Amino acid sequence: MTKNVGGIDRIIRVVVGLALIAGFFMNPDASMRWLYLIGIIPLVTGLINFCPLYTIIGVNTCKR
Repeated sequence: MTKNVGGIDRIIRVVVGLALIAGFFMNPDASMRWLYLIGIIPLVTGLINFCPLYTIIGVNTCKR
């Protein structure tokens, strides 16, 4: 796994992931509350600097 997520992309992924996970806990009465857990994906990809989808489509935002 080579790094393909970098800089601003990484920051945005972590912030969006944390916001979605926070929404999961802040809206206990929401009908489709489980959708907030999708925030785990951008959070993890931001933390490990690797996105499998970027590999498939050939995108690299990480400076070398």
